Amino acid sequence: MFTIGKLKLKKKQLFLIAGPCVIENEKITLKTAEELKKISNELKIPLIFKSSYDKANRSSIKSYRGPGIKKGLKILNKVKEKFQIPILSDVHSVEEIQIAKDVLDVIQIPAFLCRQTDLLVEAGKTGKPVNVKKGQFFAPWDVKNIIEKIKSTSNEKIIITERGTTFGYNNLVVDFRSFPIIRSMGVFVVFDATHSVQLPGGGGVCSSGQREFVPYLSRAAVACGVDGLFFEVHPEPEKALCDGPNMIHLRDFKGLIESLIEIYSVAKKSY
Repeated sequence: MFTIGKLKLKKKQLFLIAGPCVIENEKITLKTAEELKKISNELKIPLIFKSSYDKANRSSIKSYRGPGIKKGLKILNKVKEKFQIPILSDVHSVEEIQIAKDVLDVIQIPAFLCRQTDLLVEAGKTGKPVNVKKGQFFAPWDVKNIIEKIKSTSNEKIIITERGTTFGYNNLVVDFRSFPIIRSMGVFVVFDATHSVQLPGGGGVCSSGQREFVPYLSRAAVACGVDGLFFEVHPEPEKALCDGPNMIHLRDFKGLIESLIEIYSVAKKSY
């Protein structure tokens, strides 16, 4: 168990990481955060709000990346203060961590940077929880090396988020053995339900996705044994500037989470 702001994360208590893929503007970010906070309160499920101030690995040079670290952190800090929920966002360099750590409650390491030793160590040194997105090229048993790098800083507040493994071109597949394997390493394990249905680069100059499969995979992950679920959520995914095809519509989110809580209440007895 460890705390994230005023939130306590503990085993056998499902939690959510949710929010828009990228900060598009203050209005959409605050609107989404407000609704997610309401759902969190109604369903009594802990929430960490996620949105990126910079998507540094977009498919095309023309793709929208976000408002940047200065403006983005300002908006995230408004979410944090107004709704009293912990904040998570991606960092891409040691230098960014030094700027972002005063606002972020959870530091997230992107999937393509999950092996970067200096980045993992610097994130660990902050003493804050570190969420590492497991790379699509990583076997579940190799995650132990990621964990050791962070623990070398005496920081054991570690979350590993599984998003699937590259399977052929423009496709990911989830190996459900991954959840019990990683959980056995003594860390919190999260299923990235929306990125797992992403088709990386599937749109040519952007990624595509299959959001219709999110409920199926998330139900399976909860049944297999996870501590948390990661969803990118948007009021109008069809108009989203990033990852629209795999994001969940805000209006559908509560119903989905209700069904997952029901499964979790039964499945956690055997974890």
